[in-house]
Amino acid sequence: MIKTTILRTKKPRLKNPVLIEGLPGVGHVGKLVAEHMIEELGAKKIMEIYSPHLPPQVIVEDDGTVRLVKNELYAYKSKGKHDILILVGDHQSATNEGHYELTGVFLDIAEEFKVERIYALGGYGVGQLVETETVLGAANNIKLVKELKTYGVEFKPNEPGGGIVGASGLLLGLGELRGIDAVCLMGVTSGYLVDPKSAQAVLKVLCKILEIDVDMQALEERASEMEKIVAKLREMEQGQMPSSTDEDLRYIG
Repeated sequence: MIKTTILRTKKPRLKNPVLIEGLPGVGHVGKLVAEHMIEELGAKKIMEIYSPHLPPQVIVEDDGTVRLVKNELYAYKSKGKHDILILVGDHQSATNEGHYELTGVFLDIAEEFKVERIYALGGYGVGQLVETETVLGAANNIKLVKELKTYGVEFKPNEPGGGIVGASGLLLGLGELRGIDAVCLMGVTSGYLVDPKSAQAVLKVLCKILEIDVDMQALEERASEMEKIVAKLREMEQGQMPSSTDEDLRYIG
């Protein structure tokens, strides 16, 4: 494989579609939200995207067979104002050039389906355990900033300090060059744990914006389990945990 390849399973007719990007990133926040939406909404896969810019590896399935790493696009025909495209995947690009190329592919797809807006989802890592369910935002025009504030999305000067890296950032920047409205919703997270609680906060905001209902029980259960792990970590930080509990935390990742 020497170039990005798209395999299509079907091309649905969509009504005023929006594109949600939930590729792996900080705290896997965007990935958790996107995969949860696919499961709960019953979205159908319409596209697989393979690229030499993805890591050179295969995924070993439960039955012992393997498959190439890939990105996937799902479609959901909503009863509301907007049908939804959801972009998920095993990995983001492993190269700088690949980030630009793949984002260009994603934007080509957005234009093909006449997407009205892109919602890039991710986590904002602060390097410490957090209690709040804050969602930070960024957008490629001021009109979107004003709109998102009405949904409780926070905008802080010079944050994220290092900018937004990867597909979530480039969808906004390159999207602006193509005249596509795009926003990024970032759940505040520690940055070193998979964070379903932060994902839940992002999903709540997204559901309000899109005027849809998504059952959150599965995310709530995962968040509850993670809270137990975080509590153990806090106790360890305070020197209150015996060394034997290190074994209980080996599965964190």
